[in-house]
This record gives sequence, C-alpha cells and structure tokens, in this order.
Amino acid sequence: MASQLSRTAPPARHATVQPIAVTPELPSAVPLMALSTGFWAFKTLAAAHELDLFSRLAGGAGTTVAELAEALGLHQRPAEMLLTGCAALGLLEKTGGRYRNTPLSETYLVRGKPYYFGGFVQMLDKRLYPGWGRLTEALRTNRPTTWDPAVRSSAFDGEDPMMLALFWEAMHSVSTMTARKLGEAVGLGHFRRLLDIGGGSGAYDIELCKQYGALRATVFDLPRVAAIAAGKIAEAGLTDRIETAGGNFFEQLPGDHDLHLLSMILHDWDEAKNRALLRRSFGALPSGGAVVISELLVNDEKTGPAPAALMSLNMLIETEGRNYTQAEYLAWLEEAGFRHIETVWFEASGANGAVIGRKP
Repeated sequence: MASQLSRTAPPARHATVQPIAVTPELPSAVPLMALSTGFWAFKTLAAAHELDLFSRLAGGAGTTVAELAEALGLHQRPAEMLLTGCAALGLLEKTGGRYRNTPLSETYLVRGKPYYFGGFVQMLDKRLYPGWGRLTEALRTNRPTTWDPAVRSSAFDGEDPMMLALFWEAMHSVSTMTARKLGEAVGLGHFRRLLDIGGGSGAYDIELCKQYGALRATVFDLPRVAAIAAGKIAEAGLTDRIETAGGNFFEQLPGDHDLHLLSMILHDWDEAKNRALLRRSFGALPSGGAVVISELLVNDEKTGPAPAALMSLNMLIETEGRNYTQAEYLAWLEEAGFRHIETVWFEASGANGAVIGRKP
C-alpha cells in the first residue's frame, strides 16, 4: 500500500520563496529643515544686535538672565530665550552662570571696533529682509522690490538719507575684511596709484593702503558718496595718501592711476554696461596697468557656490545686475583689450576671488 501510494502521489514541489519588499531609504529632511528655518538664526542675530546686546557685553562683561532682563526691560522668559539662542549660534558663551561674547561677536558685533560688521546686519534686517519677502514678485516681474524703478532711476536716487547712511555703513562693514583678504591674496606692491571705481566709503583704499605703505589711492564715486568716504578716510588718518573724487564712472574715469579696482560694482549692472565700463577702464589705464574685479564669482557651470548664487538673487531684488562667472569676466576683459588675465581665489565675506586683467 505504501509503495502504491508513493507511485500515485503527486511529486513533491519546492515552496515558492516570495521576495522581501525593501523600502528605499529616504534622504534626510534635516537639510531641508535647516533651509526652511534659516531666517530664525538671522532674526535672532538681528534682534540681539538691535538691542545692543554684544556692545553691552564688550570687554568681557558678562550677564545673567535676570541682569539682562532688568537692563533691557524684558521679561525673564524672552531674555533667557535670546541668550540661549545666541549661545547656540556661537555668538555667546556661558561660564559660571554668566553669558559673554565669543571672539566672533567681540570682534565684529561691538560698535566702534575696527571691523564692526553690525552695519551690514542692520541693513539686511531693515532694507533687504522686506525685499526678500517679495522674491517671488521679483522673479515674476524681473524688477527690484526694495525700490520702485517706475519712480526712481536707481536704488540710490531719492532714497531716504537714513537708509542710505545705513547702506553705506553696511558696505563699509563687508568691504573692510574683504579688502584685507584681497590684499593678502593679490600682490599689489609694484603699483603706485589705485583708482577705486565706485569706491563707496573707501574701505578698500583704507585697508590696502595700510597693507602697502607706498600705495596711494583715489575713491571715485558720486559726489554725495565721496563725501562719506572723505569722513572715513579722515577717521583712519590717511588723508595724506587717499583722496576722493566725485563723478559718474559711466561718463568718465580719472587718469594717472596704474591700478583700477572694481569691487562689488559689476554685479550691480547688466552685461552691456559692464562691458562699456571695462572698455573705459582699459582706455584710462597706462600700458602695464591692471584692473582687479573683486566679486563673489558664480562657477562656470552656474551651480553655485551658494554665497555667490544667493548674492545674485539679492541683486534681483536690488539692481538690474546679477553675479557673473569667471568665464564671463574673462570674455569681457579680453574684448576690452586686457591680456594676461588670471583669477586669484580667496575666502571673504564680500568676495571669493579676483579676476585680474593687464593692459599690454
């Protein structure tokens, strides 16, 4: 019976193995969270600066939550939150129950310090932050949002004097340390006279003349801006080596300078105006002279870096320009007649490189 059953039973089959479903690993959402909440960090910094927190703690002075609340007229709850937030951002450190400035905030956020950066923080908060809130509008209209092109000819025409003063203080903040890095990265010792085209407050000239003892400079900008530069130059004690000249750089450039500087200028303007300005620079320079373009350069692939790409969007809400690539500047310089063009890379708050062209 057993053998008969074995002959008539169906053949044994192997069990079918079902594959185990594997859920693909999702990318982390942490970077997206950091992007989405980036303004939290900025507004914490801006509020602390507006309340003069870092100047209050200058020179090693510390504060407790209770002391700060009393000094600023705040409830202890928000005072503690502000101190905790600033400590988390690396702006304060806490020892023995007291909060103090870190070297970063002590160097750059205390009013009156040589490299005070607070002007830029304040300008971002009061002028640019509202404009960035209308970025979608700027993208759709291709028009600035910090001022109305239908009413004014430029961002500086008819601007509130207090806002203009804030703007130039901000530019001085950014330019001072950028100028120092530029001077360290690019050898300027063999030049004798620098023309800072659109030189604003004169920050570059002050820093570069400090680094290069034989260099003399001229800040060339609109007359009302040149007056601001004159004040900064006097404060630095360099009136014997740095002068100012008022004028429109799209109409003329002073002669008798063997080095031209265009720092954070060309990103304000469209391609046609930039090409025209570089041709004017070439014409005003002597043989052997050079032009230095200091900017946050977008890479040639136009995929970054982030500081340059985001500054370019900032130009959308502020100007008719954008941040350009090394390749674009190379082509414009060659077109203007410059030769032996090179790019020197460095890292600073207002620039990541300098494109240098020389006049044969």
